[in-house]
Amino acid sequence: MSTRKEIVSSFYNQIDEDGRLGKTRHGQLEYHTTMAYIHRYAHEGSKILEVGAGTGRYSVALAKEGMDVTAVELVEGNLAVLKENSRGIPNIRSFQGDAADLSRFDDSVFDLTLLLGPMYHLYEPDEVNNAIDEAIRVTKPGGVIMFAFISVFAIMYANYFYGNWKRGQAENFSDDYKIKHFKEQLFTGYDVAEFEALFREKPVEWITTAGVDGLLEPIEKRQDFYLSDEDFDALAEWYLAFSEKRELLGSTNHLLYICSKRKKS
Repeated sequence: MSTRKEIVSSFYNQIDEDGRLGKTRHGQLEYHTTMAYIHRYAHEGSKILEVGAGTGRYSVALAKEGMDVTAVELVEGNLAVLKENSRGIPNIRSFQGDAADLSRFDDSVFDLTLLLGPMYHLYEPDEVNNAIDEAIRVTKPGGVIMFAFISVFAIMYANYFYGNWKRGQAENFSDDYKIKHFKEQLFTGYDVAEFEALFREKPVEWITTAGVDGLLEPIEKRQDFYLSDEDFDALAEWYLAFSEKRELLGSTNHLLYICSKRKKS
């Protein structure tokens, strides 16, 4: 039986993760929207922790803006690229590590903690809860935490309208339509309310839940899809204005759950 790390590493060692957010319109929209939310809570000098930093697209950009960035990445291949991409930038440090265990860090250290990928690849309830608890622990009281997750419905829309719906349905739903989570899925999806419920007993205050890339991923596969730079810029600002509308959240592929660590009374 392969471990979670082996399955995830095998996938990321075969794709161009470094270019993912720049090569497609849905990747560009994901990056634009996510950075817009980060800039609401972080500024020059902020202490940032990014867990699951990949090749450093966000971490490197934030460090270049003058933030004090610590990046943690599970996959050694991604980490090597991250280290190369951050060469010569003094205010970024990077480590190999797992979101479910941040024991190298003290309590209440970071102003903003980002998990922009690990929740896609955590399947067992104890690992999911460990990742949430660890992110909360290392964040300062009153600090902000962002958890990215994937809509299970968007997974279906983006991947299973190509003669394989029944297989996708069996992979992501039980016979009575309960959502399934297991490591061989690679990417695990959530109902929005299901993901929000993970935080019900956690010492956090919910700020918002927002989509970051809308409907672009499934429709970008159409042969007649075209979005000029001018139209993309207009779409990006339009989408940001509506990214928190509840009726749109299930159809966006990637989402952010944003909360703040509760201050002690």
